[in-house]
Amino acid sequence: MDNTIPVKLTSLTTKGGCGCKIGPADLAQVLRSLPPATPDPNLLVGLDTSDDAGVYKLTDDIAMVQTLDFFTPIVDDPYDFGQIAATNAISDVYAMGGKPITALNIVAFPIATLDKNILAAILRGAGDKLKEAGVTLVGGHSIDDQEPKFGLAVTGVVHPDKVRTNAGAKPGDKLLLTKPIGVGIYTTSLKNGLLTEDEVVEVTKVMTTLNKTAAEAMATYDVHAATDVTGFGLLGHTSEMAKASNVGIHIHANQVPVLPRTKELAAVGKVPGGTKNNFAHVADIVTYADTLDQIDRWILCDAVTSGGLLIALAEHEATNLLNDLQQQGVDARIIGEVTEDNKGRITVS
Repeated sequence: MDNTIPVKLTSLTTKGGCGCKIGPADLAQVLRSLPPATPDPNLLVGLDTSDDAGVYKLTDDIAMVQTLDFFTPIVDDPYDFGQIAATNAISDVYAMGGKPITALNIVAFPIATLDKNILAAILRGAGDKLKEAGVTLVGGHSIDDQEPKFGLAVTGVVHPDKVRTNAGAKPGDKLLLTKPIGVGIYTTSLKNGLLTEDEVVEVTKVMTTLNKTAAEAMATYDVHAATDVTGFGLLGHTSEMAKASNVGIHIHANQVPVLPRTKELAAVGKVPGGTKNNFAHVADIVTYADTLDQIDRWILCDAVTSGGLLIALAEHEATNLLNDLQQQGVDARIIGEVTEDNKGRITVS
């Protein structure tokens, strides 16, 4: 960690922990109260399927992918926070099958009370991650705020015929996940001083690893559906895929990659509120095996920041993609399959 700036960023937040989004139920209620958008034939992906980004067709060969994400600090090192925020924002473009090209910074910062070097470090971390992704920073906007927040708006491009959404999963498909879960529980534990230095490094590495390699690898396969696992947790984002694709999904809990000490930390109460909200939101559509206790169930709903890609594709394609990813150093696993029955529901064994 950067000891030249002696401030614990997570102590400056009112909630801290997981950088959770507004809960899906609350968000859906707000969106339902808004007037319907004017139909536009060039809008290829909008709000209808709860996808990761919007996609707008510009020409027969180019569509624009747009997304934004920002949150309060979830780690104490400002440089790492900037890297995490950038990685997380860029991920939505990768999930849609796009190539990120430009970004805008979104900054809220208590400029009168915090060292300006903290903000500089946040921006430097984000800038370095943008360079790694091949994304050009074109500007941004800042406000003076009592609580620091940071994120980015990212624009990418994709061929209109090669857009990946969460709505195309087919019965018989295998589900592949490219990063471990448990991030929300780890970052909540970090705020409470329960992580070792090595564990802080480990969870930071997960959150700062771009999904670039995974996205480029999946581009060469016949992917039926894709999303990234973030604030709504693994089962939350899986439920969106099941609903949008009108299929059932079966998850094998023992095949899901989880950060090593997640269950131990959850057992001592370090489960973020966003994770519990996620669990409640999917309670009516998920059937859990009796062998899974409450902590196991919370972990599968854990609110993730900058998680991996969840990819649905035919079994033989999934096996080959898994081998390709693992050979390139991506800790990918096949965690389940798509079913014809139980449409819109999830079964966890």
